[in-house]
Amino acid sequence: MIEIKMPKLGESVTEGTLSRWLKQVGEPVHRYEPIAEIITDKVTAELPAEAEGILMRHLVQEGETVAAGTPVALMETFTSGVSRASGSGAGAGSGPAKVPQAAGPESARSRDGRSGVAGASGSGLRGRYSPAVRKLAREYNVRLEGIPGTGAGGRVTRRDVLAWLEGATMQSAPRPAGASQGILTGETARAEQTPDDVEVIEASPIRRAIARHMVESVHAAPHAWTMVEADVTGLVRLRDKIKEDFRRREGIPLTFMPFFLKAVAESLREFPILNSSWADDRIIMKKRIHLSVAVATEDALFVPVIRDADRLSITGLAHALHDLATRARQGRLKTQDMEGGTFTVNNTGAFGSVLSKPILNGGQAAILSVEAIVKRPVVMPGDMLAIRSMVNLCLSLDHRVLDGWISGRFLQSVKRRLEAYREDGGI
Repeated sequence: MIEIKMPKLGESVTEGTLSRWLKQVGEPVHRYEPIAEIITDKVTAELPAEAEGILMRHLVQEGETVAAGTPVALMETFTSGVSRASGSGAGAGSGPAKVPQAAGPESARSRDGRSGVAGASGSGLRGRYSPAVRKLAREYNVRLEGIPGTGAGGRVTRRDVLAWLEGATMQSAPRPAGASQGILTGETARAEQTPDDVEVIEASPIRRAIARHMVESVHAAPHAWTMVEADVTGLVRLRDKIKEDFRRREGIPLTFMPFFLKAVAESLREFPILNSSWADDRIIMKKRIHLSVAVATEDALFVPVIRDADRLSITGLAHALHDLATRARQGRLKTQDMEGGTFTVNNTGAFGSVLSKPILNGGQAAILSVEAIVKRPVVMPGDMLAIRSMVNLCLSLDHRVLDGWISGRFLQSVKRRLEAYREDGGI
């Protein structure tokens, strides 16, 4: 019997959430075959089996977060004298293939150190509740000790609480004082609230990780915000002119984002203080420019990294961005794709936003949001009105590292580079 443990998926990753079991108890498993799906705050990965055998027990429930190195499953391995399911390797006339037997109470230990099946006698996992279960219990003022659990080891799950509440609402109860007069106090509302009145959405592991990092960022860094607008009419005309030829030549679409990334990377070379972070009362300036780029999916936001972005051309940035965005949406990003970013660029304009105040990516001094490009009348030299393509560039900054003066100069540098594109130019 061997233990399969939660892997450490990166230097800064100390825990993982078991999102889904791919193999159930009693099923045969080949070596290196994935048995579970693991989610960290950086990537989604598969947990492979370390040997060939039979999966005997799940030690962690789906949706549970545990530290790296924690046992998550028990597996009985095949030995040299035990044949596989087809009986190959057994001599002619030999008996049926031998299959490992399930471990008895005396041969397996639960994660809390007790021998036997945890919770079989009302102990072990029975009294341990997930954050979602505790939150639901507080919301409806429920004593969890009285609810029968159907989870591993008798553990109470969220479904158990909802099922118990649904049964409880069928029983009559005295109405709180004031209810007959139509007065709905806070206590009355809580007493009369039923599961049908609300929908409880279980946050995904990635959503919980995003929430944790955003709270940490806001509490750790004093955020400041500033914005400039840029006239990108020339850029719009240039892209419209070359985008079809670019697609035929490169095999990918040419979006506006590579142009913005190029302008940001070159401006970071001019103002390297923005390519830094605050740590232990010191400013840590990064000599290499690794741009983190926000990529949204249906249920999460990933921030993969384009390394040495200042060394790439518009074409190189377009390919790097297309590759990362494609793999992010297919769930194929690796841990190393998410690490090492020094400055973040966020394309909020993709969904029509014209003004935003982004939250800093942890360990970085600034983040730039590129808003939607919109046409509007602009006063030109000589007081002439013209329809121009305008974009807002919104910068959030760590005020411990940066002040308005240097941040404004950086934005002016990005603006100047974007406004330099012309229809008759090139990339």
